[in-house]
Amino acid sequence: MALSIFYQFFLLGCTSFGGPAAHLGIFKKHFVDNLGWLPNERYGAMISLSQILPGPGSSQVGFAIGLERAGILGGIAAFIGFTLPSFLLMLMLAMTASELPEPIENIIVGLKLFAVVVVADAIFSMAKSFCKTTPLKVITFISTLALLLLPSLHTQLWLLVIVAVVAYFYRFSPIVDDKNNSPIMLNWSVLGLFFAVFALTFFGLPNNLFAQFYQAGALVFGGGHVVLPLLQNGVSGLSQESFLTAYAAAQAVPGPMFSIASFLGAEVGGEHAFASSLLATVAIFLPGLLLMWACHHSWQSLSSLPKFASISAALNAAVVGLLAAAFYNPIWQSAVYSLWHIALVIGGFILLKYAKPPIWMMLLLFCGVGVLLPHLP
Repeated sequence: MALSIFYQFFLLGCTSFGGPAAHLGIFKKHFVDNLGWLPNERYGAMISLSQILPGPGSSQVGFAIGLERAGILGGIAAFIGFTLPSFLLMLMLAMTASELPEPIENIIVGLKLFAVVVVADAIFSMAKSFCKTTPLKVITFISTLALLLLPSLHTQLWLLVIVAVVAYFYRFSPIVDDKNNSPIMLNWSVLGLFFAVFALTFFGLPNNLFAQFYQAGALVFGGGHVVLPLLQNGVSGLSQESFLTAYAAAQAVPGPMFSIASFLGAEVGGEHAFASSLLATVAIFLPGLLLMWACHHSWQSLSSLPKFASISAALNAAVVGLLAAAFYNPIWQSAVYSLWHIALVIGGFILLKYAKPPIWMMLLLFCGVGVLLPHLP
């Protein structure tokens, strides 16, 4: 059974372009409509839970499908199958990045500009979804300002803690059904493991690389794009150029956005690029998968708790601010250097927002733009 799950997810991992929203649509068509592995209602429940937990949304849903199908071995098989293609591609790109011929370097310049467009679109979409009320907009504004003035991982951590505490006492979410009496069936041992490892990353885990990527994976609310500011401020020894190159590469390969960790792990690994890439990849995915494993039977009960819903809404608004700050530094500063770049970013954003072409078409367009840029006046 686990081998069958691995095979199905490996095929999707080789062909799933377009980011988390596209992945969820592909999963539904393949596992709900075509294979009939689970009913539509249960699949919707998995998506709902992934939206209120930190971590990589589409990977968490894929893991939950495997978990539902064949227990923890099925979940692990689903995760490995879906992640392996992007892991190998990102590892290869990282190990050959310093030896790329000039045309490939020009393509990467185009992909960096595409990354600016994608993040701008993500900010607008997330703001529309997560900042519907004035208090939530205030949280986003304060978060953006704080990260622009004090760009560091400690600022991000304290910001999220303060927002969560405030949201515990002040309701930021719409009124939910307080009368839901369904039991909360958490896997407390797995939940305890998540918190124990998280505490060790601050107070004694010997491997700093694992700690940095685990912390980032544990704090990603709102989607894969948010991992960029967390990694940029949390992982030492990497330049802004490396971060944006990794982010641009993650746009160009199929599979989860969190495969950016595979590239960055290889970058800092030196002679041990494969081991470092593997460790970083496991570390960034692990917290989200542990939380999904611990909570996947209790999604409705959790979402009906008023304080839980309020904290979730406030944290989602805060991470829009984190992403907005990262849009300026490092994304914009590391990719946009001329008026041509600005014009291309604006044109690409308008095209993506209103014409809504397939993501592969936008990728090809910006690859071509990168090749042509050196010949522009």
